[in-house]
Amino acid sequence: MRHLGLTLLITKSVDFERYAFEMSILFVTDERFLDHVPGRRHPEQPARLQAVWSGLEMAGIKDAMIWKEPYFPSNEDLLRCHISDHLLFLSKLDEKGGGRIDDDTAMNAKSWINIQLAAGAGFAAIDALRREEADFAFCAIRPPGHHATSSRAMGFCFINNIAAAAASLIEMNERVAIIDIDAHHGNGTQDIFYDDSRVLYLSVHQWPLFPGTGSDEEMGIDAGLGTTINLPLPAGSTGDAYRHAFSKVIIPSIECFNPDWLLISAGFDGHRSDPLTDLGLTSGDYADFFIRLSGLVSKSRCVFFLEGGYDLDALAVSTGASLAALLGVSYRPESSSNGGPGHDAVDRVATRHGFDL
Repeated sequence: MRHLGLTLLITKSVDFERYAFEMSILFVTDERFLDHVPGRRHPEQPARLQAVWSGLEMAGIKDAMIWKEPYFPSNEDLLRCHISDHLLFLSKLDEKGGGRIDDDTAMNAKSWINIQLAAGAGFAAIDALRREEADFAFCAIRPPGHHATSSRAMGFCFINNIAAAAASLIEMNERVAIIDIDAHHGNGTQDIFYDDSRVLYLSVHQWPLFPGTGSDEEMGIDAGLGTTINLPLPAGSTGDAYRHAFSKVIIPSIECFNPDWLLISAGFDGHRSDPLTDLGLTSGDYADFFIRLSGLVSKSRCVFFLEGGYDLDALAVSTGASLAALLGVSYRPESSSNGGPGHDAVDRVATRHGFDL
């Protein structure tokens, strides 16, 4: 099949035995994701996905992945978190061969297929993890999804991929925690679950930055009050601020909420080389984060969704280092970072939500 052939990668022989790795990773992807082209010189370009695949090669772990194609979701799957008018709008735009939605967000003639496949990746991952086919899942997909609200496409995003997966789980009476480590706040994901006590949404992001949401005063409403936790960090924040956030806020909040599933919006645009942000993270930091995140829920209940990351070299080394870390493979092209601001911001959030300092 063309979609899992990954013919654009430079293949090489990697000698390994499955049992030599400490853990296993389901890798949900498809070559058809390369067909979505939102514009010339657009930062959310097909080469991003090629960079992720190349990152596996660089880390020597491509053949350790358990490769899987995404599903096409049903209309019912998407209506759990999007209104019907939004889906109809995207479908009609597809019938016209695509078009521009806003300055950042556009479809071409093949985008609608990609959008649906990206939304279906989480369903494929969850089904496989229920069958214990792997210890973790990573959805290497595009376009990203965490800016898409229930009624609006924006910020390169059309359907909220992670929200669709979470909505399917809570319908089955399972508790879900979503942790968003993209440098941009996931306004769409927050909006969809803002009044829902069954989903804990926790975001660590640069502040201020697009889309302008994600202050630490945004904590949810009605039944969802307290189940939204935002950790807005200043420009220049480095990995030590994130590690402080894990200790003071993220781990305590997960322990209190006790989710059945952990879904991660894995954006790599906090890397110090990213052209759209001003954080100071390295691939070593992302490897640290993946290790910490992977230990917060039971085996086969953790799914990572690719979101941002717009410097191709940084995206390749960051995904390679992160997935290698999950496998127990020593691949650290960059050291973890320290010395930036952000600790005070974390302490303020810990105080606001009642966690001991």
